[in-house]
Order: sequence, then C-alpha cells, then structure tokens
Amino acid sequence: MFKINEHVVYKRDVCKIKGIKHNDFNNLDYYVLAPIDDDSLTIEVPMQNKGGHIRALISKKEVQTIINEIPNISIIEDHGRMIENEYKKLLSTGDHLDLVKIIKTTHLRNQEREAAGKKIGEKDSEYFKLTEKILYNEFSLVLGMKYEDTKKYVIDKVENISKK
Repeated sequence: MFKINEHVVYKRDVCKIKGIKHNDFNNLDYYVLAPIDDDSLTIEVPMQNKGGHIRALISKKEVQTIINEIPNISIIEDHGRMIENEYKKLLSTGDHLDLVKIIKTTHLRNQEREAAGKKIGEKDSEYFKLTEKILYNEFSLVLGMKYEDTKKYVIDKVENISKK
C-alpha cells in the first residue's frame, strides 16, 4: 500500500499521491494521483490495483544498473514503415530497457537523416521525446536531480562506460 505524498508510476506517468478517497457507490478506496508534469490533472485509481498499472519507483541501484546496460542495448533493426509498431510495442511493456532501445533507435535514425541532409523524422522525434520524458521523469525523482541534469548525468555516465 502506498502513502500520501509518495511518488509512484501509474501506467507510464510519474505521479504523486495527493490523497485517498472512498467511493460509497462501489465501496472501494482510491488513490488520488497527480502527474508530476501536469498539476491540473488528477487520476483516481482503485487501491486494489488489480490491473497492475501502478507501481513504486525503481531504486537508485536499479537506475545505475540500467545506465550501465545502455551501451549493450541494441537498436531496432527494422527501419521500414512498420517501425512505429515496434515503438508502440516496446512502449507498452513498461520496461526501462525497452524505453532506452526506442531512445537509441530514434536518436540514431535522426542523426543519420541530418548527416544525409534530410529532414528529421516526425514520428522518430515524437517517440524520442515521449520515451525520454517517461524515463527521465522517473530517473530524476529517484536520483534527486532536475530533469535536464539527469539527462546530462546519464549521457556522461554512458560516455564514460563506453570509453572503458
């Protein structure tokens, strides 16, 4: 059971538990969640959480393990029109390594386009921004850093690992 003011991940969004509310109609208790990047929105989730859509944040140790694994994560090989389906599939898993795979693939594809003098891909850019937001929102809270500082921290760590 989570506590008020605790941070959790609901589906893909990092949220703060603002309260607990009882619904007399169905006699269930609900967490009242507020996504950290949208204070105007509140989400009510049954405390029983039978769908498994709410989870605790990962630990600092898990963040470090993921960062250490980044250089070994392969990119998506399918560069055809079906790549968006692969992005959606990986995004739906909720796995941090799958998010990294999307980030690495979209970043590389856009770099290749720029190098060839082509326009950056709109879908790749959208998925890059979305997966970065999902990953770094959680990492920044766990590491106690600002979002932008977290991005720099991860990039620096990966570069140092890659040099070894």
